[in-house]
Order: sequence, then C-alpha cells, then structure tokens
Amino acid sequence: MMDRRCFIATSLASTLPVSGYAQSVDPLGMAMDTARSFGRMHALIVMRDGETLIEERIAGHALDHPASIKSVSKTIVASLLGAAIDRGEIANVHASLGGVAPRLIPHNAEPGVADITLEDLVTLRAGLERTSGPNYGGWVSSPNWVANALSRPLIAEPGSRMLYSTGSTHILGAALAEATGRSLLDLARNWLGDPLGFEIPAWTRDPQGYYLGGNEMALSPRALARFGEMIRLRGMLDETRVLSEAWIDESFVPRTRSPWSGLGYGYGWFLGQSGGQTYALARGYGGQVVAVAPNAGITVVITSDPTRPARSGGYFGDLQRLIEQDILAPLV
Repeated sequence: MMDRRCFIATSLASTLPVSGYAQSVDPLGMAMDTARSFGRMHALIVMRDGETLIEERIAGHALDHPASIKSVSKTIVASLLGAAIDRGEIANVHASLGGVAPRLIPHNAEPGVADITLEDLVTLRAGLERTSGPNYGGWVSSPNWVANALSRPLIAEPGSRMLYSTGSTHILGAALAEATGRSLLDLARNWLGDPLGFEIPAWTRDPQGYYLGGNEMALSPRALARFGEMIRLRGMLDETRVLSEAWIDESFVPRTRSPWSGLGYGYGWFLGQSGGQTYALARGYGGQVVAVAPNAGITVVITSDPTRPARSGGYFGDLQRLIEQDILAPLV
C-alpha cells in the first residue's frame, strides 16, 4: 500500500463557476502524475510557506528512513563551512588551505596548492584535476584520499572555473575537521542535526578516518525538508538560528557555472531561474534534490533510485522541468 499524504493549501471548489472552462482544484496534480510516471522516484515533498502540500512515498523506504543523498552531501558540507565561519572557528572563506590545515598538504603537491582557498573548494574551483567521473574509482581505492586529491596536477587557475570534483569537497571536509578538532560527523550532528531535530547516521570514512566530504551521507526525506526550510528562511527554523543570514545570502551568489546543466553555482548550491523566480538546488547522483525558492516560499525534496545516473540531458533534466513547470509555475 502506498504511503501517501497530500495536502493542498487552498481549495478552489467553492469558487468554481457553474459554466465556463474548468479550473483545477489541485494545482499540483500534474506534478504528482509526472513524478509517478518516472519509475525511479522514491519520494516527493513540496512545501509552501511552511505548509506541506505534497508528502508522498512512491517507492523505497518510509519518509523518516535515511536515504542516500549522494552529492547533496556537498551542500551539507558547504553549510558546515558557513557554520564554522559563523562560530569563529575559521576566519572567512578566503582563508587558505595552507593557513587552515597545513598538515593535509602532501610533500609532492604542486606549488600553489597551499594557496587554494576554502572558497575555491566550496565552489568547486580548486583547479585540481577532478576525482569525480572516470577518476572516482581510482581515487577511493588510493591509500590516502586527501593526499591523492591534493597531489593531482593543477589544470586550471584556482578560483577560475568549475571542475566538479568530490575530492575538492572531501578536502574541505578534512580541513573543517582539522580546524575544529572535531570530526565532520560530529560537526554535522551538532551544527545541523541537533538544532533541526533530525538524526545523521555515520557514513563512509577514508583510510585516515576523515568522513567523506561530498558523497555517501544519508538523510531522510523529511530531514531534507527541514534542512531546505531552514535554508529558505535564511538560516532560521522554529525560532532557532542555525546559519547566519549573511552566509545564506552569500551562498546564493553565483560564483561559477556548471558546464553541463548551465546552472550557476554558489557555496554548494546550483542556482537557476524560472518564471522570474530564483531557486537554489542541491543535486545528488541518481536524482536526489533539495530545491528552495525563497521569494515564492517553496521547498521541494526529491529522492530517487541512487544506483542509476541522472544526467542533465536525461533524468535530472526531467526533474528540473518538474520543479520549474509543474511545481513552481502553478504555485507562484
């Protein structure tokens, strides 16, 4: 039996004209029909101004069960960088890797690696050869993931262009651990999970014990919705300040652009526009998504089969159209 709870904020039934063209009483009906047709979506949650409009498990585990969020983890790590800066653990995003975590830098790193900034890492502009894509398997098979990522050649000027690489976010997570003296898991639980009221299970660690920054975290769809709502509300949820307004605002400034989707990219968030509405989007392999449109008051969470690719020209493109055309358009 499908576990479904779908709430519509306002009903037009009492105002429908006796004659004339029909008006839908369910503005998100098409969104649900489309979501069910994909055959790989696990859950869909849509909220407007804090009210749940759709909350449906289509397949997979229950909505409170942790799901693999893949590279949405990168957005979580970016938020932890913001939390560290808010707390004075790190001066600012312009701090260099050599200044924050010098012992992470291997002896065979190219000159200039120590000058890579935390902003370069969080915006995926470190300039280092990528560890994602065809390089991913070799990277995670190496005996030292941080050293392996940092000893790769600089193929672009740091801070210049986007080179999507989980290695960059893993370096950032390790730098956060070094700067604070606490594990990335501990930071995630204390700075996000506890104030937002959800659990964060332990996830993959590298051979040196650093939790993987940028992949393999697991959060339930409802936990992702609370995280998204906090972001939409500029760092505040249930009268609890989780991140500063300044960090949220800076996160939504495009610093680079994805060569595949064409979306802008800020501090861990892809950035797009639809119908005059700006939205921010966290994206993970297979079709894991958290999208927020602050001016429209909308938060969307999607989880999908994490074992199948979701390319910009394929399933992820379908999800982007679902968000823009079937969710944002009817609600704004």
